[in-house]
Amino acid sequence: MRAIFNGETIAQSEHTVLVEGNHYFPPDAVSSEHLDRSRLKTLCPWKGIASYYTVSAGGASARSAAWTYRHPSPLARRIKNHIAFSPGIQVVDR
Repeated sequence: MRAIFNGETIAQSEHTVLVEGNHYFPPDAVSSEHLDRSRLKTLCPWKGIASYYTVSAGGASARSAAWTYRHPSPLARRIKNHIAFSPGIQVVDR
């Protein structure tokens, strides 16, 4: 899978985890230079607290367009530190 924003590949992996229609990329598969931590946090009843990133590439940015669960609930442990992207970021099968 690849995540593309503004024509640039920002994440790529053969081993994403699919949860609720979102592909969660392993942390080492995401180009960290495209992510800036956001202050936004949300609570999912079964996954836990999500922390967000602003995604930037090619001179454009999308606020809070990526998220991760740094300390997920036991039910969501397989996505710990993995990063998913909002619909504004194109995620395609390579």
